[in-house]
Amino acid sequence: MIRRALRRLGLAPRSAPIELVLYSRPGCHLCEEMKAELARARVRPSFLLREVDIETDADLLERHQRSIPVLEIAGRTAFKGRLTVRDFERKYHRIVRDAP
Repeated sequence: MIRRALRRLGLAPRSAPIELVLYSRPGCHLCEEMKAELARARVRPSFLLREVDIETDADLLERHQRSIPVLEIAGRTAFKGRLTVRDFERKYHRIVRDAP
């Protein structure tokens, strides 16, 4: 609880990168656009991007085939389709701040 309060005040930075998961598929131009916007982002703590090809898993394909790209931040779905670097930075900071 104290750690969370200090983090909200910006006094206790996280040391480990936050995991982002990008659900995509080959040839997805929106996925490429999202990756380009993420590359422009300047956030702390840093993030680690893991890209998952939905075509390698039938469940993921069924769940995301009409909504890719889908971006999760720290396990929470944050964006579908498009994002701007500004929207990403704002949501990223909010999710990191509120994480347990």
